Amino acid sequence: MLKFSFTLFFSLILLGLIKYYSAPSVNAAADSTLVHKQSADIRQTRQQTWPDGLTVTPFAGPELTPSPACLAAAPTGEIFVGVDMMGSLGKAPGKGRILRLVDADNDGKIDQHTEFARVDNPRGIFVLGDKVYVLHTIFSKETQKATGMDLVVFEDKDHDGVADGPSQPVIEHLSNPNMLADRGTDHATNGIRMGIDGWIYIAVGDFGFHDAIDRSGKKLTMLGGGIVRVRPDGTEMEIFSHGTRNIYDVAIDPYMNIFTRDNTNDGGGWNIRFSHHIQSGEYGYPVLFQHFTDEILPALADLGGGSGTGALFMDEPTWPEKYNHVPMMADWGRNELYIHRITPNGASFTQKQEEFIQLPQITDLDVDGSGRLYLSAWDGAGYSGDPSKGYVVRAVPTGWTYKAFPNLKTASVKELGNLLASGSAVTRLYASQELLARPADEAAKAALVIAADKGQPLYARVAGVYTYAQIAGEIGIPALVQLSADKELKEFALKALTDRKGRLQNVPMEPFINGLKDPSARVQAAAIVGLGRLGRVEAANALLATRVPASFGAPAKGTEGQHAKPNADIVTPHLAVRTLVNLNAVSACLSAIGTEHSTLALWALRYMHDAKAVDGVIAAYAKAKTPKLKEQILATLGRLYKTEAPYDGSWWWSTRPDSHGPYYKAIIWESSPKIKAFLSTLRSKASPTGKVFFADLNARNQMEILAFGGEEKVPVVKEAKIDLEKIRNKKGQIGKSSIEDIMLALAKIKGDPLKGKALFAQQGCIACHSIKKGEKLKGPFMGQIGSIMTRQQIAESVLKPSASISQGFATVTITAKGNKTYMGFITEESAQKVVMRDIGGNVYTVKAADILSRKEMKTSMMPTGLANALSYEEFASLVTFLSLQK
Repeated sequence: MLKFSFTLFFSLILLGLIKYYSAPSVNAAADSTLVHKQSADIRQTRQQTWPDGLTVTPFAGPELTPSPACLAAAPTGEIFVGVDMMGSLGKAPGKGRILRLVDADNDGKIDQHTEFARVDNPRGIFVLGDKVYVLHTIFSKETQKATGMDLVVFEDKDHDGVADGPSQPVIEHLSNPNMLADRGTDHATNGIRMGIDGWIYIAVGDFGFHDAIDRSGKKLTMLGGGIVRVRPDGTEMEIFSHGTRNIYDVAIDPYMNIFTRDNTNDGGGWNIRFSHHIQSGEYGYPVLFQHFTDEILPALADLGGGSGTGALFMDEPTWPEKYNHVPMMADWGRNELYIHRITPNGASFTQKQEEFIQLPQITDLDVDGSGRLYLSAWDGAGYSGDPSKGYVVRAVPTGWTYKAFPNLKTASVKELGNLLASGSAVTRLYASQELLARPADEAAKAALVIAADKGQPLYARVAGVYTYAQIAGEIGIPALVQLSADKELKEFALKALTDRKGRLQNVPMEPFINGLKDPSARVQAAAIVGLGRLGRVEAANALLATRVPASFGAPAKGTEGQHAKPNADIVTPHLAVRTLVNLNAVSACLSAIGTEHSTLALWALRYMHDAKAVDGVIAAYAKAKTPKLKEQILATLGRLYKTEAPYDGSWWWSTRPDSHGPYYKAIIWESSPKIKAFLSTLRSKASPTGKVFFADLNARNQMEILAFGGEEKVPVVKEAKIDLEKIRNKKGQIGKSSIEDIMLALAKIKGDPLKGKALFAQQGCIACHSIKKGEKLKGPFMGQIGSIMTRQQIAESVLKPSASISQGFATVTITAKGNKTYMGFITEESAQKVVMRDIGGNVYTVKAADILSRKEMKTSMMPTGLANALSYEEFASLVTFLSLQK
């Protein structure tokens, strides 16, 4: 399911706090929506308090929504929850469904529920009127194996809460079927969300996909992860950005800034990354991620271990200002919903992460048109789903009162236009979509009025621009050109002018050329991207004038570059290079070699595997006047010697993919012999120091020219299949494996409980845990762990101790009078005293009056890595021994 390779960091402090009673079973019949009766309470404790100004209450429990992988809120308040009893590593079909939950009287409790549809591995949901879009795994009826993932749409025209019939495809084959069938859905394609521009944006995990096909017949292939977008009718599919790892969802703000939270990298220690996605941007994972970081758009932050899941940009007027206008990012691995405080920085942002809402293994979130935020949590359901785990909660501002969402179907065009100026992003989006269904002339005029009104807030004007552009099409080009002269709207008008590739024929180039010189870096970025979409190579010379920062350059040999640090200076030159490559501006780039624009030109030429480009770069070497320029030219030729093999879906992906770069599967092409001959001639005349340069060039670019020296061969991981029998007894394998791979191995290796008992002592577990009643209590008692935890949960607790700190065993540090400090677990507490026990079992009593400070840690006292030296067989034996303690 979710991307469960993670370093778990925060306690599951809600475990056991939410209880549900008397819930009826789901009835899928169209005329038998049942009333859902539940009694629930969330007890406020010292360990858990909700954020100030919010009221959080239970909404649905595991009897109705076990293992909820995703959810979506209709603007009118109906909640669609994707239940996934297959989990991240399961591979058997028939275990997923979409539930529709209705709070008819808006009191925070479910009054009606229906099974809306049956789907496997639901990963993303979006509601648009009578249509419900779902991203999920497809299985073959004959083989019972996964064949890919599809974005589909269901309809419910009779509004009975049940899909009218089978789904219709929007995009097919949107993930790698080989990996889905072999491994499960843990790194597959995930969340979906619509922007005010009317596109559906899709978070693609690092499985990538081969030959995804939309309704127009267009095909796309993507090696690795990124964002893909498509129109609601299933046409115009295109890659928006590339080079992320395992993103699960997208957060989209009112100005079409898109934010994601990557999943942990299992092998390289690259951790969670929070990224701002700019159209056409390359974010580098995995091949440019370490040694070619000068060529990528860096993430805004490296946030350490975790496992990013659902995302939302909160922009609702009912919410307190301190929690509003921010990306909210769920992290399954940290059991936390985070807020990211973003600050504009050139064409991008800087950010500051803040803890917000703690939920055990949080999966997704969405908000409706009245400002009710719904959050789903897996709540310890393991890696394969659990019918007794998982729930949905509702969060509203304290004092919130229900306000009915406008009836858009009965609203006039003028009223819909006015709703584009609403302070609610939900209202603006759905009003915009309803205008698209109205008579075009009248609807376009209403949207343009809002866009052109300088008295409106910017978010309203932007909604007007994008709505107008969608309705008016090519007829709206003159008005959008006029709006591009407005300082406030320039960036958005330029984007809207080139947003649809089928409507570009009459778009003038002049506003974009002017935009390149605009003082605003955001306008410059929009102009550069727009020129790439226009596809007019005559813009190349203007693009080549984009300034490259003096800091531009590859990281030092043998070092990893900055791949997660804001670098506003690199945004526009990076986008200019992507556009020059898209234009195949070979001639212009060759002409710029040796001029003040040489650096940008050679940077772009690195990606132009064109015989004319190679001939021109070789010819430029003889004319180069400085040693630095000659080295840049040779570096470009070294890069062009090989190219990336066409991806056919049969190779790629592992938890530790080859990140050497600059290619994943490098192959020679038609100009390779010419490059080799030229470089060989130069090398033969070089000094010993010069020959070192060629050896480094050889190694850096995976050229594999043996005569050049350096690394002769760079291994490339072509698939993720593991020969378990060969490595099951290999010492240290646990420390080298991702948690997903360990769980897959545990499912196949039962282990020997007698060996496990011996390991319990040998590994030092016995020093902190007792397994027999009567023994001195220290850390959590293990004598009944098999009764309350599965093998997977036990394994997770050993590998990631902070994932599930037992209730009552949170680590507390107390500073008391007399300069005394105590660290341990609270075993007794009253108004007069606190009794603590440390990891050695020693008991301390501290008078309440003597306590100066008290701090509860969110990490376990149990260190990570205790099992790293074990083999799969040994670890399975330890887990099996513990699972038998009942």
